[in-house]
Amino acid sequence: MSMSFPFRLRFAAAAAFTAAIAASPAALAQPAPPAPPASVPAPASTDDLPTGLSAELFYRLLLGDIALQRGDAALAARAYLEVAQELKDVRLARRAAEIAYATRQRATAEAAATLWLELAPDAERPQQILAALAGGGPAAREGEGGAPAEADLKARLEKLLADQALSGTGVADAFLQLNRAFSRQGDKAAVYAMIRDLAAPYASSPEAHFAVSLAALNAVGTDPAMVAIALERVDRALALKPDWDRAALLKSEILAKRSTDEAVAYLSAFLKTQPDSRPIRGALAQHYVEQKRLAEARTIFEALAAEEPDVREYAMGVAILSYQLKDWPAAEAQFAKLAANGDDGTAQLYLAQIAEETKRYEMAITRYKAVTDGDRAWLAKLRVAAVLGKLNRIDEGRRWLADLPAVTIDQRIQVRQAEASLLREAGDSAGAYAVLEQGLAEFPDAPDLLYDVAMLAEKLDRLDVAEARLKRLIELKPDDPQALNALGYTLVDRTARTEEGRALIEKALKLSPDDPFILDSMGWALFKLGRYDDAVVYLGRAYAGRPDAEIAAHLGEVLWVKGERERAKEIWAAQLKDAPDHPVLLETMRRLSR
Repeated sequence: MSMSFPFRLRFAAAAAFTAAIAASPAALAQPAPPAPPASVPAPASTDDLPTGLSAELFYRLLLGDIALQRGDAALAARAYLEVAQELKDVRLARRAAEIAYATRQRATAEAAATLWLELAPDAERPQQILAALAGGGPAAREGEGGAPAEADLKARLEKLLADQALSGTGVADAFLQLNRAFSRQGDKAAVYAMIRDLAAPYASSPEAHFAVSLAALNAVGTDPAMVAIALERVDRALALKPDWDRAALLKSEILAKRSTDEAVAYLSAFLKTQPDSRPIRGALAQHYVEQKRLAEARTIFEALAAEEPDVREYAMGVAILSYQLKDWPAAEAQFAKLAANGDDGTAQLYLAQIAEETKRYEMAITRYKAVTDGDRAWLAKLRVAAVLGKLNRIDEGRRWLADLPAVTIDQRIQVRQAEASLLREAGDSAGAYAVLEQGLAEFPDAPDLLYDVAMLAEKLDRLDVAEARLKRLIELKPDDPQALNALGYTLVDRTARTEEGRALIEKALKLSPDDPFILDSMGWALFKLGRYDDAVVYLGRAYAGRPDAEIAAHLGEVLWVKGERERAKEIWAAQLKDAPDHPVLLETMRRLSR
């Protein structure tokens, strides 16, 4: 029975699926990405450079060329785009677009191609790039002007599956590729309907049930009832193929939508029948991390690393978990091994952070300076200034930041933020505020600067400035939960406009329902409104999600007012071990203990 679908399934997806079915088993494991240009363009020759460049623009353009020569296409494309935007130069816009598109930098490619088209309205290439990006890749436009109707598309796929079944090859690989073929479709409910109907004749195929389950899970955002459907279908797949760890992983992901505890219980039970399944053990470790059972997660990764010492991801898991457990000797030893065996800068950056955490500041500076790869190198350079601040070498830290080769706008903003942080940590909040205001004068609507200025203004009792900056930030990013929460908490904590603040926090909580800091803000608002029992619920959830000193101060204060003073003292004492100098916690304890 044919059916009409409520959207146009792009023919490109069907074409990719057709190609995958016709491919070898090795090819079946690969997605069909959009085809970029054959190679990244070479750096510009001197003949290509715009004339009359200022020293700064010439320097940024030169750094773009150097970045491209070193293989850092992301930095190169951003540098070319920013110079193109300032000069309105079509050659640099074209260059940025081609590099970004070739290396799959979607946002940069779209911005550069848009500028290119503005500067050269008749050019075909930027139109092709924008069309490819809008459709998920160049192939996404193949069906235009003659794409088959959905019913015809469904018929084609039904025939392909039938041919596979009749050929003796079977439909297993085809069904495992089906969701990938439609991964770029926006209407996930319609994709689910398509895959469900295609799977109907293959009730004995576990892969068919798996495909339907995965499609239902992908459609959860449009219909929560899909969770039940996804679970029922993956159970059918497992009934047909009980030891299939890929289906077990999918089931754990579905269960985690309801409860991480359910997912952990299921994976633990599955491991009793399949104790050697590395994917299942790895997934269980990830869920342990979510539950903050870090020691148990590390034990699993240690066993996996011992079994497969050449798998870098296992060793990295052990190292990162050791770091999170603050087991500095173990973490340092693990990261040192990883750095010695080839590194993209990650292990080196962690080694520098470990030296900083253990107050070996000179060593930390040396290690940060040794990080030379990609974006991590930039982050490491910013941290050098912070460590100089810890050594009370403030002027040296500021000079270091001033000398950094900040090429992109983002980097220039980050330098301002780092300088402000350096001054703030040194107790010079007014100086930090002046630096951020200077940055905001240079980049008036930079969201990060607006937020940082607002937070410092609040500490300096300039509530009018804090409110104005946060309101502007919300105008620019109306669905930013952190901005909504910051303004809401400021109104609750520092003004009599508690209900107005609570309403803003409620909006933030709808956007990010499990954020511990937003939960803390809501609990504090309810406390201010006299709703103590409700406040304890929210603050308890916040503290369970993140045992932070300020959250502990708030939770303890509400418990104290409710008469549960011993419990309040226990919470405060627990936090004092990790944050003995936290100002909010200490002030709360002094004020209530008088």
